[in-house]
Amino acid sequence: MELDDWHILKKYTNARIALGRSGNSLPTNKVLEFRMAHALAKDAISTELDILNLAEDAKKISFDSILVQSQISNRIDYLKNPNNGRLLNEISIKKLKDWPEKKITLSIIIADGLSAEAVNLHAIKLIAHLIPKLKLKTISPIILAKYGRVAISDEIGEILNSSIALVLIGERPGLSSPTSMGAYITYNPKKGNTDEKRNCISNIQIEGLSYEFAAMKLAYLIDEMLFKKLSGVDLKDDFSDKYINK
Repeated sequence: MELDDWHILKKYTNARIALGRSGNSLPTNKVLEFRMAHALAKDAISTELDILNLAEDAKKISFDSILVQSQISNRIDYLKNPNNGRLLNEISIKKLKDWPEKKITLSIIIADGLSAEAVNLHAIKLIAHLIPKLKLKTISPIILAKYGRVAISDEIGEILNSSIALVLIGERPGLSSPTSMGAYITYNPKKGNTDEKRNCISNIQIEGLSYEFAAMKLAYLIDEMLFKKLSGVDLKDDFSDKYINK
């Protein structure tokens, strides 16, 4: 039987297309698959950072870790009050201010975001691929930011006097990607930065961007930021032109 265009496209995407039909409805197996995907997405939102294992895995790649927390105290509050997830609580501010090294080239932050399981699975593995590709003087310990949103990297980077802040964070879970991780990079991080100051690499997961590819692009962007002293919309991202589309 000749395949129509939808079935041909299905080879290139995890999106729910060309599902077929049973009368006026979807086939039973497709309905059950949808319900399972929906359950996995809901579970992803409620997961927590695996602090102990992340800290232990950080040691395996020769990194200390520092645990900090936003102004959020529980997962429900995290979902209802996103602004408080962008700011550190007082204990965490003091902990970072007491850290002896105060001139950091790169701060590396792991935050739970909307899928803590994504960073539990992928963050340390990506960092392990990234570090050998960097040409930096000083890198912070890995900052584990509980109940953190992307912008918490600005305050962390500012306190540590970092040139660049990199935050690895769980992305909003979709019905085909409950454990997708994003990486956000900001030059001259400071409180009050808005999203146009950042560069983003998304869909880092087994079914998406590989650790190696994401690490190559992160290293490239970090080098460009340090050379040009800017990031976000002002930084032309021509990584693909230089390394992929030669």
